[in-house]
Formats: sequence, C-alpha cells, structure tokens
Amino acid sequence: MSELTTLFYEQPLWAQSAIGLALLALTAVIVNFLIKRVLLRLAAPFLDRRTKTADRAAARLANVVPALIIGNGINLVPNLPPKVIVVVHNVCNALIVVFIAFAISGALSYVNELYARRPEAKNRPIKGYVQVVKIAVYSGAVILAIATLMDRSPLLLLSGLGAMAAVLLLVFKDTILSLVASVQIASNDMLRVGDWIEMPSMNADGDVIDIALHTVKVQNFDKTITTIPTYKIITESYRNWRGMKEAGGRRIKRAIHIDQSAIRFMSDEESRDIRRFRILDEYIQGKQAELAQWNAKNAGDSPVNARRLTNMGTFRAYVGAYLERHPRVRDDMTVMVRQLPPEPEGLPLEIYCFTDTTVWGEYETIQSDIFDHLIAILPEFGLQLYQHPSGMDMRTGLAGAGGKA
Repeated sequence: MSELTTLFYEQPLWAQSAIGLALLALTAVIVNFLIKRVLLRLAAPFLDRRTKTADRAAARLANVVPALIIGNGINLVPNLPPKVIVVVHNVCNALIVVFIAFAISGALSYVNELYARRPEAKNRPIKGYVQVVKIAVYSGAVILAIATLMDRSPLLLLSGLGAMAAVLLLVFKDTILSLVASVQIASNDMLRVGDWIEMPSMNADGDVIDIALHTVKVQNFDKTITTIPTYKIITESYRNWRGMKEAGGRRIKRAIHIDQSAIRFMSDEESRDIRRFRILDEYIQGKQAELAQWNAKNAGDSPVNARRLTNMGTFRAYVGAYLERHPRVRDDMTVMVRQLPPEPEGLPLEIYCFTDTTVWGEYETIQSDIFDHLIAILPEFGLQLYQHPSGMDMRTGLAGAGGKA
C-alpha cells in the first residue's frame, strides 16, 4: 500500500488530480449501482409491480448518494484549485436538490396511479392537484438550486420575486385559471372521466379520457382526440350526457310531418273499420261516448254542428298507445305525442319518449323501428307524409300533363 502511495505522489500534479477524479467517479458509479439494487430490493415488497413509476422514483432518489460522495470527496482530490472545489461542491448540492425534486415528483405520480385504480377516482380525480404540488416542488427546487449554485441564501431570490409578481402572474396565468377551474370541477362534480360531453366551440363530441391541471382530453367518436383547456370547461358552455346514462334511458324527440291536405273527418264506415286496431279500443269507446254526449246537447239537426272523429286525432291516439305498449320504451318516464303548430313543410306530430337503453347503436335501431312502423301505417288512417317534390314527382306530373294535352 505504501508503494502505491509513493508511486502516486511521484506522478505529475495533473496526473495525481486525474487519478483522484477517476477514483472518485468510479466510487460514485459503484455506490450508485449498489444503492439502486439494494434500495429497489428493499422497497419491492411494498410497491405495486404493475407500474414502473415507483422504480423510477427510487432510482432518482438513489442518485443523491453519488452526488453526496462527489460533493464531499472532491476535497480529497489533490492539487485542485479552491475555486474548482467550490464549483463542484455547489453543483453537487444543486443536483441533490434536483434529484430529490424528481423523486418527490415520481412518488406523487405513483400515488396518483394507485388512486386512479380506486372506484371513486372516476368521480374525484386528483391528477390536477398532484400537478399543482409538482409545480410547487419544481419551483422550490429551482429556487434552491439557483441559490446553491450562486452560493447565496434562497431568501434573497424570494425577496426579488415581489418585483416580478406581475410577470409571474402573466406567465402562470393559464396555470392559475386551470387550478381554479380544477377546484370548481372537482367540488361541484361537473365533469368525470368517462362522461360523454359535447362542446361545439372546441369540436369535441365524445368521452372524457383524462382530466389534468391544464387540459381535459376528449376522445371523439371517430377516435380523434380533442384537447380542451381546463378553464374553458368553466367559462364556456358544453353538454354533459352523464344524466342520460345514469337515468338508463335516452330521449327520442322527433316529428313526423303530415300533409295537411289529407287531414279530414272520418266517415261512419271508417270509424267502424278503425276498430281493427285493438290498442285503440279504449280510445274509440271513450271518444265516441264523449262525442255522443256533446252532440246530443249541441249538434242539433245539422252535421256541421257535430263533433266527429278525425283521422289525425285517431292517428295521434294510436301513436300514443303504440309507444305505451312498446317493449323498448320506458313507461316510467315521459311518453308524449304532441301536435306542433302547422308549418310550410306540413303539420308536425312530435314523438317524445325514452328508450330503455343508452347504447347508441341500440337507441338508433329502436328509434328507426318506431318511425318505420308509424310511417308505414299512416295510409291506414288516410294520411300521408309531407315531402318536397322529387325528380320522379316532376316527371310523373309532366308526363300526365303531356298525356292530357
């Protein structure tokens, strides 16, 4: 050992410094490797192996030890200028602060991942709060690291922040707005992961897949991703379909436009013939009794004073009875058939009801089946749909006019 020491001191000064630095670096690398292996093995039983976040946090924390070795061991390297020793010492201390900040950030990410697996995480995500804490940790780390590199007190840097308040507010404007929005979203339960929302101003129409501090990500139905600034969820209007999903029924609100020229009173033969529809038995009996009572008092001898069944009113009653008996229409929610004011496109007869499912494909099938049936059965009531003349209508009309000529 004495021979090695003698040999070492016989080397030139720069060689002594180079050998010392090499030994110091080698020691730091070996210790770093051993610490990571030991630390991860000790922590393994307590960590969730489904994620590597905790491993990365532990690895960053293990980097503190080599930085300590280099920061303190630099004093043992011979023939180094005092200024170099001070610089290396300050840099190592700054790196220690940075590594600790990274480790805390990784630990916070690990906590967020564990919480995200809990059932209540869908309703109360903490990702936004975790990001706020990370920003605070990184901000503190930057101040401490700069103060360490400058070999000054962190209080001197903090005292200068007052003069930079306006600049900081401008720089962190979106962060502050997003933080306030995140608190309101969480406290008022305005938005959850999995909610279907529509926000036309942002071209968003799909499911919320992520709620973070600065952004809300929406996966549209065409699988594109729309990123919405979090504060816009508070400042702009959007539609949340969560209530529909929780209710278990999706609304049908669509009108059939009836040709008004086809609306008329029903003849006695048609009134008897309409009894073929079993679901109209109760309506026909009650309506005829009502009309007979009214006509006995007010009709007199002239039929113009009498009230009679109309094909439109009977069809409206049929639609209501059909919906009430439909197996895929919720009978515990609103079922209504209403006649809207006449329009140039005909007389709208609006269907208002709820299906027993919120699945989009099933909903569309149920809605189509209902309107297919109603449109097909219209002629049985002497009614017809209103539609603008098509090319075939024009050709038929012109052909008829030419034949008469």
